[in-house]
Amino acid sequence: VQLVESGGGLVQAGGSLRLSCQASGYMVGTYFMAWFRQVPGQAREAVAGVNSGGSTFYSASVEGRFTISKDNAKNIVYLQMDALQPEDTAMYYCAAKAGVIGWSSPGTYNAWGQGTQVTVS
Repeated sequence: VQLVESGGGLVQAGGSLRLSCQASGYMVGTYFMAWFRQVPGQAREAVAGVNSGGSTFYSASVEGRFTISKDNAKNIVYLQMDALQPEDTAMYYCAAKAGVIGWSSPGTYNAWGQGTQVTVS
């Protein structure tokens, strides 16, 4: 199982970015997929998740601005981030788990990507 994130970068406040998470070794359509973010010295924070049926979950801090989606045929999960703010600056990680219970708890995930940096100025 491997997850590889891409799409991070530097953007001005109010701008947009789309992150991608390419999965290999299993199908994203059968797992719960999520995006987390982490600032140095702080705990890893859940951002958004999507279950095998396509239902989506968001943290209060990003709901209405971020959209998670997936392409089962391509085995990719996306995170569209709009109206970005400086407080969204973090390393963003893709993660996978079986089941939706505890979706916002990092400890319940058994596969992680290496992360992609998002910086909002």
